Amino acid sequence: MTSSILTLAAWPYANGPRHIGHVSGFAVPSDVFARYQRMAGNDVLFVSGTDEHGTAIQVKADSEGLTARQTADKYHQVIVEDLAGLGLSYDLYTRTTTLNHRAVVQELFRSLHRNGYVVAKKQLGAISPSTGRTLADRYIEGTCPFCGDPGARGDQCDNCGRQLDPSDLKNPHSRIDGEVPEFRETEHFFLDLPALAEQLQAWLATRQDWRPNVIRFSTQFAKELQPRAITRDLDWGIPIPVEGWEDDAMKRIYVWFDAVIGYLSASVEWARRQGRPDAWKKWWHDAGAESYYFMGKDNITFHTVIWPGILLGANGQGSLGGTPSEVLGTLDLPTEIVSSEFLTMSGSKFSSSRNKVIYVTDFLRDFGPDALRYFIAVAGPENQDTDFTWDEFIRRVNFELANEWGNLVNRSISMAHKNNGAIPAAHELTDADRALLEASKLAFETVGELLKRARLKQAIGEAMRVVGLANKYLSDSEPWKLKDDTERRDTVLHVALQVVSDCNTLLTPFLPHASQKVFEALGGEGVWAALPVITMVDEDGGPSYPVLTGDYASEQAVWASRPIVAGTPLAKPSPIFAKLDEKLGQTGPEWAPVEPS
Repeated sequence: MTSSILTLAAWPYANGPRHIGHVSGFAVPSDVFARYQRMAGNDVLFVSGTDEHGTAIQVKADSEGLTARQTADKYHQVIVEDLAGLGLSYDLYTRTTTLNHRAVVQELFRSLHRNGYVVAKKQLGAISPSTGRTLADRYIEGTCPFCGDPGARGDQCDNCGRQLDPSDLKNPHSRIDGEVPEFRETEHFFLDLPALAEQLQAWLATRQDWRPNVIRFSTQFAKELQPRAITRDLDWGIPIPVEGWEDDAMKRIYVWFDAVIGYLSASVEWARRQGRPDAWKKWWHDAGAESYYFMGKDNITFHTVIWPGILLGANGQGSLGGTPSEVLGTLDLPTEIVSSEFLTMSGSKFSSSRNKVIYVTDFLRDFGPDALRYFIAVAGPENQDTDFTWDEFIRRVNFELANEWGNLVNRSISMAHKNNGAIPAAHELTDADRALLEASKLAFETVGELLKRARLKQAIGEAMRVVGLANKYLSDSEPWKLKDDTERRDTVLHVALQVVSDCNTLLTPFLPHASQKVFEALGGEGVWAALPVITMVDEDGGPSYPVLTGDYASEQAVWASRPIVAGTPLAKPSPIFAKLDEKLGQTGPEWAPVEPS
């Protein structure tokens, strides 16, 4: 039975190009999942976009002599090109500076306010002495008053998981320039999380199949909920839709509240651009629909506690009651939050500000998308922080992608091309033939079940296990020695090519670019694995901007073993994966050299 699967990837900031640490969390895992779900016959909506409001954008704009809007435009373009290059199959990748996003955010704000879950009160706000602007909570660091960790942020301590305010920190300082912030009294709207605590805790108690790190952080966070500010003293952001506030040029909705609503607003925008303005409701109103949110671990509590709290409040399902928005209706809560740990470099988190970074643009230019996608899937930070080294990357590409998978494809098709010019027919099967074919077919269930649960590392490991079985089968069968037994030779090559076809399907969610090449090398025609396209759009005749979208319904990839057809012509194949210079493992490329130990 077809299921409605909403796939949602965290929204990257438009304050610079993306590095490979970013895309290891939100990007590649979500695309592998979405591609598998489409291949399995489910109705997938995969959306995200660029997060373009808040202090991070203003700081970057100031450093480059640009306006905030110019900065958002510049880096949205860069990010769209990077994500397109990675082959991320978004139904819509948009941005938060759209009129549509503003309307959806303001509607949810009004619903929360009407239901009593948004209240105004005064607080001490952290102000930069040099600029006079509010410093975002995450731009303030200091010592946690509870556990003493020196790297706590102004919104929470990652070490103990407690929610914080900037004024709680000991020895607070700005991450931007080291300034000690001034704390001034200011009035803001707060999300009344305590009024939603009972319902949030009850809901979290039902989420037992989440990853352990997600449950641990979320449960601790939900035990000590405090009202959380959702507006700030800024001039770059969405106006506050409350009388007396909406015309204040220095009061805006806080970026974290604005950004999480992007999942909903992007769904609404996608439906409108399809000419079916209510189509988004299939994934947001149907109790049978499932929604999966992909991100790094630093975003966990925003999605497991605060975003569900916003939804409960807007639905009128907190302790204060209320009614849902007439425009948006009652909205579904997340099915699962799929969080990855950090991809690091020599034990340190990837950081542009600390010059520990490998940009996606550079990586794609020199190594292509599927090498990076493979590394993230097979060796990425799915369950624990993982250190990226050039030595490990080169080893994985050369010995796994090139030697194991690429070599299996190349030698199987080369022998069939040389001896038959086409896919040969199979004759009488041996036990070895049947065992390999059976293992290949059984892998669809095993790998599929793992991908349903977003267990990418285990899933690709199982697919590559079948690749290994096929290589052993060829080595044991030695078809190159069967010149005098053409029926047996043809049977071996037919079996090998069938398993190549099966493995290509199993690897398609991970390696869409290579899978298209393998499909064509096996004599296939047309689009096997669809890729995204960059399209220029506008709103109400305003300035145009790029989005990612694609025609995924017409691709031929399905999650099943497809019998190969004897007699299909085969051309001499080209290598699918080129081996990399092993010296790069010790030196790295010029743009990201290995630092001497």
